[in-house]
Amino acid sequence: MLHYRRGRKNVDALARELGADYSFIVRGDLSREADVKHVFASATKRFGHVDTLVANAGSWETKDVPLHQMSLKQWRQTLDGVLTTTFLSVREFFRLVAKQKRGNAVLVASTAAVFGEAGHADYSAGKAAIAYGLTRSLKNEISRIAPHTKDYCGGRLNCICPGWTVVPRLAKKLGNEKAIRKVLATMALPQLGRPEDMANATVFLASDRLARHITGQTLVIAGGMEGRWLWKPDEIDPAIALM
Repeated sequence: MLHYRRGRKNVDALARELGADYSFIVRGDLSREADVKHVFASATKRFGHVDTLVANAGSWETKDVPLHQMSLKQWRQTLDGVLTTTFLSVREFFRLVAKQKRGNAVLVASTAAVFGEAGHADYSAGKAAIAYGLTRSLKNEISRIAPHTKDYCGGRLNCICPGWTVVPRLAKKLGNEKAIRKVLATMALPQLGRPEDMANATVFLASDRLARHITGQTLVIAGGMEGRWLWKPDEIDPAIALM
């Protein structure tokens, strides 16, 4: 099932790629309880059950806003978009898991949760709550409502933290060689991530066969990023980094 809020064009393109027999599109604002219920009701009506939840909704203020200049409205809007969407989605999914006695989830956080993000403390705080508090708490809850049996590994929940990734919304920043050098200087593998890097890790963690004994883990997918420079910026070749 492919969910969207405003990006209908993108989800239509993905549906065509996957094929009509394998995809089903549903719109909803996941910060609204009624919309979340509608999304999951639509999924169960179409497929009968939900095996995996990928909680990937988010909210990001594009401008850098220091905390002392941040409005309460922005703080609440970001946390609603990042954290409330995850809470409502996982809660509704867990209600299905309790009936199915099966299911797993992959939560999507960010390297901002691990290293912080100056000018985006709201986003960093929300993603950190997902990567640590929720992931480590909910892996214990899902294993209770979908217990291990001789034929089933048990309910699992994990998290990924994508780093800088080549996506359209970062096009402006990715066109700035100085910015690229600065970012890549913190990575052992000085190359930006690709959407497929995040997708492959998500599919792995969602697989009860491949990741049978993995739960409660937060996987950082960012080329070995650290909170310090590993390369001098002038050692980075931006042309190669984007290949």
